[in-house]
Amino acid sequence: MSPLEIIASSLGVIAVWLTVRQNPWCWPIGLAMVSLYAWFFLEAKLFSQVLLHAVFALLQLYGWWQWTRADGGHGRRNVSWASMQEVLIGLTCAALGALLLGGLMARYTEALFPWPDAALTAFSLLAQLWMALKRVQCWLLWIAVDVLYIGFFAHQAYWLTAGLYGLFTLLAIMGLREWRLALVPAR
Repeated sequence: MSPLEIIASSLGVIAVWLTVRQNPWCWPIGLAMVSLYAWFFLEAKLFSQVLLHAVFALLQLYGWWQWTRADGGHGRRNVSWASMQEVLIGLTCAALGALLLGGLMARYTEALFPWPDAALTAFSLLAQLWMALKRVQCWLLWIAVDVLYIGFFAHQAYWLTAGLYGLFTLLAIMGLREWRLALVPAR
């Protein structure tokens, strides 16, 4: 475990906890976390993860902007369900993105695990986008992705990061419960 991994993991726990609580400070803390993890994964030659965390940095800014926009009369975005069409389009784009990114990483880089890394990256981006839009389904996708990340990082002996994703899984379960309770009833 490197100091970089320890700091990034700690910030990750704080950021996800704040996300569950719908606190907009999750976004700047998340920005610091993903920036540190991008550096960590660059050193580990997990290039899809570097790309993922670079895009996460942009999504952190987007999420912060989305969450502080007033759409519910209280100065913040409301929690909502994604439509079936939004879910199908999102999952299809993530699957296609995984195939494209996996192919590029396998062919043009020295990435250690190009295909699983690319798949986890693509579906993480979708979960992060849904989180920025406050879609309840983000937590369902995060639960699935986080469980897979536990195995991915454990296989590489990144135990702290694997443990972090175990904690993220528990927080995602809490997030699902909390956000379902926060749904605004249809009028």
